[in-house]
Amino acid sequence: MTNGVKDSGALWRTARQALFGARARLRWVHLVLGGALLMPFWLVGTVFMGPLVGADGMFSNSFALQFGAYAFALPLAAIAALFPLTRPLSVSAARSLSGVGAERFADGPARGWTARVRTSGWFTLHLGVGALVSGTSLALPPFAATVIAAPFAPVLQDHLRVPRSLRPLWSALLLPLAGIAMLLALVACSAAAGALLARLAPVLLGPTPADRLAAAERHAIELAERNRLARELHDSVGHALSAVTLQAGAARKVLDTDPAFVREALAAIEETTRRTVGELDSVLGLLRQDDDADGPRVTTGPDLDSLDGLLSRGGVPVSLTVDGDLTAVPAAVSREAYRIVQEGLSNALRHAGAAPVSLSIAARGEELEISMENPLPERAPVIRPGGGRGVRGIAERAALLGGKAAAGPQGRVWRLSARLPSTGPR
Repeated sequence: MTNGVKDSGALWRTARQALFGARARLRWVHLVLGGALLMPFWLVGTVFMGPLVGADGMFSNSFALQFGAYAFALPLAAIAALFPLTRPLSVSAARSLSGVGAERFADGPARGWTARVRTSGWFTLHLGVGALVSGTSLALPPFAATVIAAPFAPVLQDHLRVPRSLRPLWSALLLPLAGIAMLLALVACSAAAGALLARLAPVLLGPTPADRLAAAERHAIELAERNRLARELHDSVGHALSAVTLQAGAARKVLDTDPAFVREALAAIEETTRRTVGELDSVLGLLRQDDDADGPRVTTGPDLDSLDGLLSRGGVPVSLTVDGDLTAVPAAVSREAYRIVQEGLSNALRHAGAAPVSLSIAARGEELEISMENPLPERAPVIRPGGGRGVRGIAERAALLGGKAAAGPQGRVWRLSARLPSTGPR
């Protein structure tokens, strides 16, 4: 018996929430909004349907005019909803008022005719059902209130044409019950219509296959951009840390015996950190641009023109051979080439310490070739513990430009080679 009472109480609470809860009220507002949006189309319909049904005016009480204009307005609404911007407006209203998760809706204007037709179907359904609920919500409550109040006003019973022989019974019991039943029926119909629209909203306003493909492409672009920024940070900051660590370690060893070398090492550390801070600001500027979707994306950073500063303060002796005019190399290729050389120096520092490096850069026709070699000691110095991603980053940079690169030990020599097409945009 107790379980039955509990079940009845739970059922009553569920029904009350479904009919009068906050979600039901918001869905009713959503339906009323649809009715309001249909009004301009309905007014146009009354202009065309009035002469056909012989109505006195556009606000005539003729049911033929009202429902004729309604039938005329729906196709107009369907045609108007084919415009791409209809979908974001409909999605915004449905997200706020229908109680459906925001992730189930598509973003942005409708792309392609499939999305437009689905949006048109939703818009027409929303406005059509909303107009019926709105009209009923305006007309039925006053009538129901009249029926409920009829027992206390004989004039209302005359207005409702209640037979005088039945007035004592009807006015005492049946009329109030009928009025309350009308109001409950209105609430139930509104809740059912709101639930129907909430069920159909993700189907008609959800992402189409074209939307999903566009989202996947945007996600791939974001991942590529994230990887590119990660490489920028890895190459600039990683190289600086390697160089600074080597310089500081060498200065510590000769601190008491060679002050001149210590001063030179400290100057190199200062220059390296200053340059790296500038590069870090540049990368962070790119991240701030990513937050502004409408702003232009500007890729900046050091290029081959800045190579002398990198080699002079890199913490390792480098013999450079240049073949061709590096100033003619396109800017995008020049920036990537600088980063490849920078990462090559970082690897040289990591695996060979202060061992001399041989660097060759040749601009031949439509190709830029980079070669770097350094001997490997019997025991590699510990500059940065653990593995890195520099070699993979070099290959990724070359591949993005349509070139190829490889790096790694070959016997007792560490060798890096990269070939980049030099026909990219300036």
